[in-house]
Amino acid sequence: MLARENIDRLMGLSGNVRTTEGDKVGSIGTFYTDDDTGEPTWVTVKTGLFGSSESFIPLQEATVDGDDVVVPFSKDHIKDAPRVAEDGHLDPGEESRLYNHYGLEGRGGTMGTADVDAGYNRDAGDNRDTDRGRDDDAMTRSEERLNVGTEKQATGRARLRKYITTENVTTTVPVQREEVRLEREPITDANAGDAMSGPELTESEHEVTLHEERPVVDKETVPVERVRLEKDTVTDEVQVDEEVRKERIETEGTGPDQTRR
Repeated sequence: MLARENIDRLMGLSGNVRTTEGDKVGSIGTFYTDDDTGEPTWVTVKTGLFGSSESFIPLQEATVDGDDVVVPFSKDHIKDAPRVAEDGHLDPGEESRLYNHYGLEGRGGTMGTADVDAGYNRDAGDNRDTDRGRDDDAMTRSEERLNVGTEKQATGRARLRKYITTENVTTTVPVQREEVRLEREPITDANAGDAMSGPELTESEHEVTLHEERPVVDKETVPVERVRLEKDTVTDEVQVDEEVRKERIETEGTGPDQTRR
């Protein structure tokens, strides 16, 4: 169990509640002390979005590690604890349900039935008490302050996927071909020798080879661009609506009732 001096130091810090396996459960909320002994017996831990939920954890086997409180219970076990209104006091029935949940029946002497006061409240920023046993004539007025923060959570995934499509490409390419054309030339003094060099009458053939061009298709793969995923941070405004509690102090016997706010 934590000693009273541990609580005095922890309340001035922003510590967390962790499990013995190292898992963070949430931030430290309120310490509750035994009415008879004044020793701390319970601590609340803030969980959920913006710390909107609080769970009670017994301090019988808790230890201190730096600014944190380490407890021998799993994160899920703590979050499944019975919900008890944090009104500054635990009645025996509420404490019994909590002890049953943590399997601590009968431990700690009379702690199972003792009333527990809210000895400290980290949100209020002061050492709270119930003003019992005080010698001065002053009363401490406390109020809850709303601390709003943010947490990051995954909302979706984006990925790049490359696939192949087929499309037709039509283009025009010029091709050449050879054709036969018959040319006649008259006998002149210049070509008479060639014309008369052979026999007078013969049968013969003359052959020429024709050529033409045909399209040849060849494909190659070339890179055309680079594509990547980038993330941009966009800031939105979200309205938070939450109730906070304040203590009021009224005076009696000094004239009309007055309430200090």
